[in-house]
Amino acid sequence: MTWRDLMCGEARPEHVGQRLTLAGWADSRRDHGGLVFVDLRDRTGICQLVLNPERAPEAAKTGHAIRNEFVLRAEGEVVRRAPEAVNPNVPTGEVELQVDTLEIVSTSTALPFQLDEENVDETLRLRHRWLDLRRPKMQRNIGLRSTMVSAIRRTMESGGFLEIETPILFKPTPEGARDFIVPSRLQPGRFFALPQSPQILKQLLVIGGFDRYFQIARCFRDEDLRADRVQEITQLDVEMAFPDQEFLFALMEQMIQTAWRDCLGVELEAPFPRLTWAEADARFGSDKPDLRFGLELEDATEITRDSQFGIFGGAPCVRFIRVPQAFSRAELERLEEVAKEWGAKGLAYLVWDEEGEVRSPIAKFLSEEELAHFRCDPGYSVLFAADEPAMVSRVLGALRLHLGRELGLIDEEAWNWVWVTDFPMFEWSEEDDRWAAVHHPFTRPTPGCEETFDTDPANALAHAYDLVGNGQELGGGSFRIHEADIQARVFSLLKLSPEEQRTKFGFLLDALAMGAPPHGGIAFGIDRMMMVLAREPNLRDVIAFPKNQAGVDPMSGAPSEVEEEQLRELGIQLRPGVGQESGPTGR
Repeated sequence: MTWRDLMCGEARPEHVGQRLTLAGWADSRRDHGGLVFVDLRDRTGICQLVLNPERAPEAAKTGHAIRNEFVLRAEGEVVRRAPEAVNPNVPTGEVELQVDTLEIVSTSTALPFQLDEENVDETLRLRHRWLDLRRPKMQRNIGLRSTMVSAIRRTMESGGFLEIETPILFKPTPEGARDFIVPSRLQPGRFFALPQSPQILKQLLVIGGFDRYFQIARCFRDEDLRADRVQEITQLDVEMAFPDQEFLFALMEQMIQTAWRDCLGVELEAPFPRLTWAEADARFGSDKPDLRFGLELEDATEITRDSQFGIFGGAPCVRFIRVPQAFSRAELERLEEVAKEWGAKGLAYLVWDEEGEVRSPIAKFLSEEELAHFRCDPGYSVLFAADEPAMVSRVLGALRLHLGRELGLIDEEAWNWVWVTDFPMFEWSEEDDRWAAVHHPFTRPTPGCEETFDTDPANALAHAYDLVGNGQELGGGSFRIHEADIQARVFSLLKLSPEEQRTKFGFLLDALAMGAPPHGGIAFGIDRMMMVLAREPNLRDVIAFPKNQAGVDPMSGAPSEVEEEQLRELGIQLRPGVGQESGPTGR
């Protein structure tokens, strides 16, 4: 190459004596009066340039004008550093480039922040994302993402899966979040939707004879954002005809193993353990349990059924956790506030002090049998929740995670995986006064529920599964309904009239009636996987060009105004009071 012979981070002792050209960004400059030292950086690392006025006076003169983030091209000889100048902290620390010619290819204006500056405001970083991407952490994360996606593709291809693209412009379908809609100029008054997932399309692909499909798919969900949620996501989408759950689980475990090996050099043990949804809920109060620490939930519903403590005696469900710390009154008050944030009315407790004596306002209401059941070693606390089962799980599951973090119980170096299976098929929506699908309406009931799911929806189980890593749901899928009559029964239970079924899903029902094979699959959130793999708390730090928490791109100002003429072409008129200038720009 004319621009460079080697990447900056590749210079090694074996290159000593060679004349090489390097190109990259000035990471730092140190002017020692005579000698000038420049750390030249690219995505592979840095190499130290030495500008010696006795060796190359013109290059040294140019070196005095260099500022951070100037783009440079340097030609010279690779030499060993003096023993006392070796830098063991960088791979190129044994060598340096004695520069003979130096070119400033591009200059830089004053920087809004330095690349090594800590705690830079996120909006400022996103506004200058091109600069933020040069930071070592972002270079690492985006590089790891590329390596991970490559590992995913190799694994899927080794399993006989074909990569097939599906449309970005498609039909609005109920997937559990709001659709982004796109107006059609050629069909005034009609709209496409950006896909929340290729769910129906991948089913149609296997019905169409492509029995093993995968795709690194872009998906769009118009939902409120959090640190671990964005509106544009990338997912691994997988579907297979004649599905075999053991084959699918083993292939996904192989994919995770390969990605972690290629990206981190970590060897993971497989097969991963499995829990049913009911077991995960009972033991951890969560359908995505973090198994890197204990604090498992225990049930006390039966033993407190006739308790003199009325809150326990009258509750549909009573559960508790044993915590290896004797909390003070102030600490218990703070924990009660955490519990109330998750819906608890209060927080009952028993504290066993260092002498083994119980300290609690509820102890006098508990029988000897009850106290014996809750007895712990000295220095322990027992925390209770009593309410409807779902609320108890919600409160104690949240408390468990809070205490795991606060008490340092989580092994931050561990990688822990678990499959969660046999989810409830439906949940009751008080707001809509009807049953709703827990996963999506195309999920198959388990074999024992195929005949009764619509007459006893509260107890129907879905042939659905999630893969959880370190307490994060990374992948989820199910076996699908391939019989048109069962699919119609599900739609009817969800209160979709026959007319609505035809309007929204007529093409799918027609396909299911024309020789649809049994099929099923799974989808993994690439962004969420990367967040876990890179141990990043913020999803936006593993995506090259994310939106902020308001769904705005501070760099470009999108979403932006549209010319009135373009709106007219689309047949769109803004309602009075909805001014385009009122939208947030983030700038």
